[in-house]
Amino acid sequence: MPELKVGDPMPATTLVGKGGAFELRDKIGKPLVVYFYPKDETYGCTVEACGFRDSYEDFTSAGAEVIGVSRDDATSHEAFIGKHRLPFTLLSDPGGTVAKAWGLRGTLGLPPRVTFVFDKQGVVRHKFDSMIRFGKHVDDALEVVKRLPR
Repeated sequence: MPELKVGDPMPATTLVGKGGAFELRDKIGKPLVVYFYPKDETYGCTVEACGFRDSYEDFTSAGAEVIGVSRDDATSHEAFIGKHRLPFTLLSDPGGTVAKAWGLRGTLGLPPRVTFVFDKQGVVRHKFDSMIRFGKHVDDALEVVKRLPR
């Protein structure tokens, strides 16, 4: 599948939340930050999640919602949320099927670490792909969200 890029509309995407199936397109109507990360409780993923946590009020003040996505299940996500006081939703992508459908590729066999910013119409306005620049995912996404019309 071709890789999702800036200017593309959000594809129909069903992920898994603690309550079951979660259709990402139901969130269209306000800016949305969707970040894919490899695994709960790993060093880089914890740094990244805590960065989004620490900037969460800035994202919500700018009218945006933040959603994290990994292959981990809902039980793992709930523990990760509780331990690190994460105020945003984490969703599961079993087997990485959504990441693959969006054309995302990891490095060295790891799942991808890619952040997207969608505008309120559900169009990709920013994409950042880096396995090691954890903080830049947060900083760049916030900068873009602040420039989006509400």
